[in-house]
Amino acid sequence: MLSVVNNDGTTETGFLMDDIVREGARRMLAAALEAEVNQYIAELADRRDEAGRRLVVRNGHHRERTVTTAAGPVPVKAPRVNDKRVDAATGERERFSSRILAPWCRKSPKISEVLPLLYLHGLSSGDFVPAMEQFLGSSAGLSPATVTRLTKQWSDDHAVFQARDLSESDYVYVWADGVHPQDPPRPGPFLRPGPHGSAHRRPQGAHRTRRRTARVHRVLGRPAT
Repeated sequence: MLSVVNNDGTTETGFLMDDIVREGARRMLAAALEAEVNQYIAELADRRDEAGRRLVVRNGHHRERTVTTAAGPVPVKAPRVNDKRVDAATGERERFSSRILAPWCRKSPKISEVLPLLYLHGLSSGDFVPAMEQFLGSSAGLSPATVTRLTKQWSDDHAVFQARDLSESDYVYVWADGVHPQDPPRPGPFLRPGPHGSAHRRPQGAHRTRRRTARVHRVLGRPAT
């Protein structure tokens, strides 16, 4: 991967797509972990001690760790659960264990396989349901209602991204490129990244149809090919 080292020692990736995938992976993983914990606590909301206090509650977050994925290193702060229930058979405290990200996990083969496609599919099409299925699978322990809430959350984020105001943004120039999925064959998204006046490249949007592509060219004052 090409990296540019700035005067202050920071680096800037040479590939905008890598940045999009990595940020998308971080957001989706964080949202999925939060949803998993919220569901666990909600299912045990009626478990209380003699004083009427809930036995299973949130307890902040674990220390941040980095999970290595095919998209690069992704920082994760997993939510923590304080479970005061005691197993009657063993006398030991019950413990919450994430089925998405195990406490010892630093690199997940499943995440490595599907993560690069996961966010790109949602970003280009706005349809996060297939992405959720690939990422979490049927054994993730999330109810259909939870998946629906997550899908709506990401769909809302996608809508805000597509409709945001660029009138105050100072782009030096823009260029267009296409991504052509091979499996399954379908129209590729039309991407329009552009260098910002702050020297950072930012994605401006994604268009998936020839009609939308032609409209972009008309706005830019160029004939569609």
